[in-house]
Amino acid sequence: MSDQDTRYEAVRSRDARFDGEFFFAVATTGIYCRPSCPAVTPKRQNVRFYPTAAAAQSNGFRACRRCRPDAVPGSADWNVRADVVGRAMRMIGDGVVDREGVGGLAVRLGYSARQVQRQLTAELGAGPVALARAQRAHTARVLLQTTDLPVTEIAFAAGFASVRQFNDTIRAVYALTPTGLRAAAPKRGGGRSTPAAGIPLRLAYRGPYQAAAVFDLLAEEALPGVEDVTGERGARTYRRTLRLPYACGIVAVEERDPRRGGDTHRCGWLDAQLHLSDLRDLTTAVQRLRGLFDLDADPYAVDERLAADPGLAPLVLARPGLRSPGAADPEEFAVRAAVGPAAARRLAVEFGTPLPSPCGTLTHVFPAPEALAGRVPLAAALADGAVRLDAGADREDAERHLLAVPGVNAPVAALIRMRALGDPDVAVPGEESSDEWRPWRSYALRHLRGAPRGLSVVESPLLSA
Repeated sequence: MSDQDTRYEAVRSRDARFDGEFFFAVATTGIYCRPSCPAVTPKRQNVRFYPTAAAAQSNGFRACRRCRPDAVPGSADWNVRADVVGRAMRMIGDGVVDREGVGGLAVRLGYSARQVQRQLTAELGAGPVALARAQRAHTARVLLQTTDLPVTEIAFAAGFASVRQFNDTIRAVYALTPTGLRAAAPKRGGGRSTPAAGIPLRLAYRGPYQAAAVFDLLAEEALPGVEDVTGERGARTYRRTLRLPYACGIVAVEERDPRRGGDTHRCGWLDAQLHLSDLRDLTTAVQRLRGLFDLDADPYAVDERLAADPGLAPLVLARPGLRSPGAADPEEFAVRAAVGPAAARRLAVEFGTPLPSPCGTLTHVFPAPEALAGRVPLAAALADGAVRLDAGADREDAERHLLAVPGVNAPVAALIRMRALGDPDVAVPGEESSDEWRPWRSYALRHLRGAPRGLSVVESPLLSA
């Protein structure tokens, strides 16, 4: 069976496991969908497959209004891959093209703009401009359908250079005007929100998802004044301040029990409320939250590989879909890992940016590296660019430069690589690991660290660092 035949079978079975891994378009309708779209399955001869939504859009297809293919989880490939395409996709997701253009993306990758264009187009069917355009369209749809912001404000908040470009893109992607797209929004209780009330989000993932384990870790690590976790286990709220490219923000994410929330075993979402001082930060904020909660992971691939190890199989069976959380702010996480919790609390209060008005227990945004450069060697290295932890950083180079910083030892560098850089395949220096776990060794460590009682595991010095 060919790869395209396999994909068609996934479409026929409406298999949500493949949502975000590829998209299919129907030549007779001009519409593209996610694999799990509930519409009648089209005939095989009318179906075209694309690796990205941008590729489908570039070939003249518009998004399905029923399955909303732009709202699917991202492909796990971009977190795994360390090549130029994987790094480029992580940076485009972080909004680099919107802020710095294709030239800025190319400089960060160390390639020419022409080389980046050629590699992305060859593999993904779309170049960096088209990929960023698809992302802007999704951001605009979220704002149109969840807020009462004026259309003109939404155009620039989503990253468009002009209202005309915004209108043309919305018509091309959704076959509706911005006003029509707003009117077509699914009805929600309470109507659309105002900027003061925040932007409501549903952060999609492909399930299963062990939310309790993620919220346990966030509660354990919560930095007073910057983060807090409230509520009873199973219904907790994680809140934190965010330092973003244009301004600061505050986010609240709800722990959902899928058994009560109506999720299937194959898909679900986390509810979030995002308050931004500058709406241009929306795309970046969403992408960083997705990294923090590891929402673009492929739990089926992870569990299949790790369960093949007899020692890990009982752990995988006990907690299918266990995630390896990342970081909402890579530089903040790195500094906190280097100095330890007590020092991080002092730094947040003494050098952090106070919120204009405290939000409950949240009072500060963690200080930028520049504010700590004279006090923390790693902050100085981050401030002058000696260490890069941005979305597209080369992970091998980053770890090598981290180890050159005074006070950063191998376990701390590995922790930063795993969490701040979202590397799914980190091995702990000096600790037994297995190549059979590749490329998911970070997930194996999570299983070993948080094994339920009664299961014998090896304690990981990295995860207790």
